Amino acid sequence: MHRKSYNTIDKIYFLTATIHKWQPLLQVDENKRLITNYIKKLSSEEYITVYAFVIMPNHIHIIWQQNKLNGKETAQGSFLKYTAHEFLKGLKKQGLSYLYEVNAANKKHEIWQRDSLSVEIYSRLVASQKLDYIHFNPVSKKWSLAKDDLGYHWSSAGFYETGIDEFGFLNNLYKVFDGD
Repeated sequence: MHRKSYNTIDKIYFLTATIHKWQPLLQVDENKRLITNYIKKLSSEEYITVYAFVIMPNHIHIIWQQNKLNGKETAQGSFLKYTAHEFLKGLKKQGLSYLYEVNAANKKHEIWQRDSLSVEIYSRLVASQKLDYIHFNPVSKKWSLAKDDLGYHWSSAGFYETGIDEFGFLNNLYKVFDGD
């Protein structure tokens, strides 16, 4: 089953992107840092506005708005392409790129599965549901990555609790629906 999704500029979406075959590529903090650094770059260049995120061992969830194209591609396309390229360089150095080989005419490796899902955030209720899902994903029974949502560093949960943006790119989603 393939999920298809379409994003438009200036609307807010909940994105899920998954690593090929659900492999735990994002378990390593260095790879999580690569993701947050590139999100920060896209944000500082105003290609995106980021409201929430969580980086799990084999997938990510982001609530964001794409503000403009990055050349001819979307910010999402830039994000997935850049991170895949950087991950693949590291995997080749480690001799692990074979884990991501695919039999495709247009590429030899696949880092991100092609079925990223985007769901539009169109109300405060949907925003609240998706924020809870993101922030409590690391502490779900399936993952148990931290004792509580605030104990998992690679998430925006702390920002929503304290207002402190340790990553340098977060914006409060509730202000979109509630005003300043």
